[in-house]
Amino acid sequence: MERLSKAKKSNTVKIKQTSVKMENQEVFKLIEGVFTSEEAGDVLTKLINSKIDHHNLEDFSSHIRFNNDISNSKKRLLELNETKEEIKKLLKVAEGKGLNLFIKSTIEISFNE
Repeated sequence: MERLSKAKKSNTVKIKQTSVKMENQEVFKLIEGVFTSEEAGDVLTKLINSKIDHHNLEDFSSHIRFNNDISNSKKRLLELNETKEEIKKLLKVAEGKGLNLFIKSTIEISFNE
């Protein structure tokens, strides 16, 4: 499946969703393309916020229903928020210099036996 999105005042950016088969592992291309700082901020912020929301919901559910230890998830939330801030800094630099950004992201899934 291939999806196209148009960049503001720039050419078309292709975002391909493909997989590469490996032994006991799947690799999926999530993001690959050139983005303006505004577009990159939108895509990356939504991605990170989704992960943050997931951890917050899981923490609440695990803690309230089962009184589980959520320290690992809290650590991950801190890491995600730090990453979000670092990306914001990078985007400001790109915007200040009028540069576009090439972003590539894959997801690797393997079986854990």
